[in-house]
Amino acid sequence: MAQFVSEDLWQEYLREKTLPVRVEGPGSEGRGVARERLLVKYVPLVKYVAGKMMAGLPSTVDYNDLVSAGAIGLIGALDRYDPNFGVKFETFVLPRIRGAILDELRKLDWAPRSLRSKARRLEKTIVQLEKELGRAVTDTEVAGRLQMTSDDFVSFAREVNSTSIISLDGAGAEEQDQVTSMYDVLENPLAENPLRDLENDEIKKLLIRSIEKLPEQEKIVMALYYYEELTLREIGQVLIITESRVSQIHSKAIDTLRSILASELLS
Repeated sequence: MAQFVSEDLWQEYLREKTLPVRVEGPGSEGRGVARERLLVKYVPLVKYVAGKMMAGLPSTVDYNDLVSAGAIGLIGALDRYDPNFGVKFETFVLPRIRGAILDELRKLDWAPRSLRSKARRLEKTIVQLEKELGRAVTDTEVAGRLQMTSDDFVSFAREVNSTSIISLDGAGAEEQDQVTSMYDVLENPLAENPLRDLENDEIKKLLIRSIEKLPEQEKIVMALYYYEELTLREIGQVLIITESRVSQIHSKAIDTLRSILASELLS
């Protein structure tokens, strides 16, 4: 939190604000000194807010970016603050720091909030149904719970799946407080590494068990796409369904696998 700020420093800053602005010449040297000292005093408050908000954000978000955005909020609050408001500066500045950080996060997120809300709704519905039924759910069941027709659900799922993007700069794994990036996973895959081979074997076994829990049609699509390396269009020709339907089945399978794997890893 912010260090103790003396009343004298505040009075000096308020006196500075009444001085005329001078670009050059006598009297300009001292103007702004108290303001800079106040900003330095309150930087820990910015870091505190950024740290609290960082706890609920993905690792792809940079902490320093949040601090920089919060500092802008601090500067704006300091320039607009007036003791006549009847509130302490700390009370006045906190929502402005948080607001500046939220504005920065909105700029970083290319997807609109309405789309993110739809993604959370779909994920929550799938998780609830799987808990109730004790198995992987079908599209028809999810559509029924969402009170949608099959066509509406296909469009809904396709729109939601467009938000699934993986960043190579993001964290790929975390173990014993050591976070690795996706680049580490891709780097030199042919090099001998017994520990990595063992981990890969365990992951393969877990993935196989998870795939076995998928509905039959989703298992077929996964096998044709990843093992036989067919295109979505070719899979559609094999299964006698449209390419868009194959894409929707594939996306649904990926979402289901994520849910299953998350449950397995937490159990």
